[in-house]
Amino acid sequence: MTTTMNTAVSIIELRDVSKRFGSHTAIDHLSMVVREAETVALLGQTGAGKSTVMSLLMGTSSADEGSVQVAGVDPAVDFTALRGKLSVSFQTDRLLPWRTARENVELGLLLLKRPKAEARQRAQEWLERVKLGDAAHKYPSELSGGMRQRVSLARALAVDPALVLLDESFSQLDHVTSQTLRRDFAEIVREQRKTCVFVTHRIEDALEIADRILVLAAPARVCLELAISAEQRQDAQCMAHMHRQVERAIGGEVPLASPTSPTHH
Repeated sequence: MTTTMNTAVSIIELRDVSKRFGSHTAIDHLSMVVREAETVALLGQTGAGKSTVMSLLMGTSSADEGSVQVAGVDPAVDFTALRGKLSVSFQTDRLLPWRTARENVELGLLLLKRPKAEARQRAQEWLERVKLGDAAHKYPSELSGGMRQRVSLARALAVDPALVLLDESFSQLDHVTSQTLRRDFAEIVREQRKTCVFVTHRIEDALEIADRILVLAAPARVCLELAISAEQRQDAQCMAHMHRQVERAIGGEVPLASPTSPTHH
């Protein structure tokens, strides 16, 4: 099989990163690269270091060793340089209850000093994009869990970030709502050519959305790396095989692989 080298610009680079909390090592010499317009899923058992990796990317934590670069800067050192370039959506929607859906989406734009009229128009456009145009005037308490998560995603995407980080954004939704939302999100991310890193415990989410899956083993090291093509997604047998591979890796049934030597299939 002939492979073509990906020469896209790297948006995220972790080089030999370690992070400790007292005597506990959360990340042990982890290296990973995420390229422009690539969507990468992080999976692994509880305690594998997924949330710690996300905290490094968000700048809420700093590495004890190694280098963390997001769009050319260390988020823990100069997060202001990433303002407007990076958006985050969490497991809980974190919407402001006293603001309507549209006002919640507007907020990020207003913080970036966008004109009020522009912010309102763009917020409405994104609510329509996530199929909530008719709910713009409603408050979070009037929305279902799936609708609130859609508002959260619209808010994250409305500022036109280069990088989107999702931390279990689909995990609290029922199966049908989660399936619909992840398909819509995958379509938007590919169409808009966004770079995305997301943490999930659902293998189905990763297989449907990601271009590449990284399974982490504690303390956060890559134990499996899988690239997924559009053609493979159309092959049910191939996807079932990948599902088993990821499942075994999460269960610790595959040997650790070098993060600098991706596994190709």
